[in-house]
Amino acid sequence: MTEARFTPLRERHESLGASFTDFGGWQMPVRYTSDLAEHHAVRQAAGLFDISHMAEFLVHGSEAAAFLDYALAGHLSTMIIGKAKYSLLLSDSGGIIDDVIVYRISDDRFLIISNAGNRDAVSAALSERVRAHAFRRTPEMVDDNGSFAFVGGKTGVTVEDVSDSFALIAIQGPASETIAAAIDGITDLTVPWAEQKYYAWTDARYNGEPLIVARTGYTGEDGFELLVRAEDAAALWDAALAVGEPHGLVPAGLAARDTLRLEAGMPLYGHELSLGIKPAQAGLGRVVASDKDDFVGKNAVDASTGSAIAGPARVLVGLAADGKRAGRAGYAVVADDGTVIGEITSGALSPTLGHPIAMAFVDPAFTDEGATVFLDVRGTKIPATVTALPFYRRKK
Repeated sequence: MTEARFTPLRERHESLGASFTDFGGWQMPVRYTSDLAEHHAVRQAAGLFDISHMAEFLVHGSEAAAFLDYALAGHLSTMIIGKAKYSLLLSDSGGIIDDVIVYRISDDRFLIISNAGNRDAVSAALSERVRAHAFRRTPEMVDDNGSFAFVGGKTGVTVEDVSDSFALIAIQGPASETIAAAIDGITDLTVPWAEQKYYAWTDARYNGEPLIVARTGYTGEDGFELLVRAEDAAALWDAALAVGEPHGLVPAGLAARDTLRLEAGMPLYGHELSLGIKPAQAGLGRVVASDKDDFVGKNAVDASTGSAIAGPARVLVGLAADGKRAGRAGYAVVADDGTVIGEITSGALSPTLGHPIAMAFVDPAFTDEGATVFLDVRGTKIPATVTALPFYRRKK
């Protein structure tokens, strides 16, 4: 039995009365007080999340950009320094190993953040692709010593798993900029808070030590994710709470994070994404740069859709229903005659909208917006309407 892992903020969560749950092998706070209260705080003011379970990989070397173009589905070599990009790590058959965010740190240096539960799979895939990339460029450079690095004289790429060296703290909500800008100890931002763009990052310092500030998040709200040294995480958490509480900031757990991302129509690996799902099925065909000459999974994806969807492959849709009975992950979606036409991947009674919402994979014949289908909620057919994603958009 694998021993449960805790983030560097374990003691802070325990002191705040958090309830814990297993998530990707980590014991993570699922809530501190109330799921609803934490959800509403993020929509109305701000929430503070520990997301230190996420995995981080540094990719560097003169071949780093070319390697990422080969290893991932998107165009990474064209990113400018200071930007971030959502991308996919595909299998040879076009399935999704993980969805990641890539940050360009310099011309030859990138940071990849992946899901906690996929850390080993991402590490293995990147390791194998370093070998393949070296071979496809210069076969004589391939080394069989098992190292990630294949330098071979003048060119090379190195991938390092640096997950255990860092903690990741997110401040999310309409008050996040005001709160983040007031945190004692954060200095030397290369880009001022108000000038930071969405899906961009900047260098900074926290108590004199390196800090990365990214305007990214997983809630559908404005916000920041702060990558800090693991040993500085507790002090940064305390400083954020101290300055944020007067602005309505509360610590928030995984339960609120899940309903927030569902309202925002953001996929969760193991629910909307998996090895058995191709990008276009999940509405992510746009993420795949099929015009690239070569990348892992290219032979399995179609040039226009980003996925070889053949025949009756199911497609991800949003579903909205009336009342209070929500469909949950694993519940069937059925036609009027009771025929099973799909399955819910995520579902909840939306705290913000006040009615049930869900994401589900359904047969292509039932994907038209406005179509009526039914949720099989413990034997009761609940009518639902196919709805465009996301369910919720924040006011700019």
